[in-house]
This record gives sequence, structure tokens and C-alpha cells, in this order.
Amino acid sequence: MPKPIIDPKKCNGCGECVKICPKEVFGKVKGKVVTVDENECIGCRACEVQCPKDAIKVQD
Repeated sequence: MPKPIIDPKKCNGCGECVKICPKEVFGKVKGKVVTVDENECIGCRACEVQCPKDAIKVQD
């Protein structure tokens, strides 16, 4: 099962992953992007591609 991992040191909280994710895996809390429901991840890797800071990796 795919699992998205956010590197908090790289993430700038832009929210591009929140916008692009088809399954609403991510959300923003206090200006930071967090994984809301990693079990919904389908492994499409759109978040990896869209992230301008290369802060998200999807593990298989």
C-alpha cells in the first residue's frame, strides 16, 4: 500500500499537493501541510510531481 511521506524541512506549506491530490490525502493545519488520511493514497504520485520543493515521496 502506498504511503506519502512529507519532509517537514523541505515543505514550505504552499498547498500544491492539497490541490492536486485526487483522494484528498493532504490538508493544511496552521500553515503546514499534513497527511490527513494516508490510507486513501492510491500511489499516483501527483503530489511528488507537483511539489516545487521535492518535499513529498510516496513509498510503495
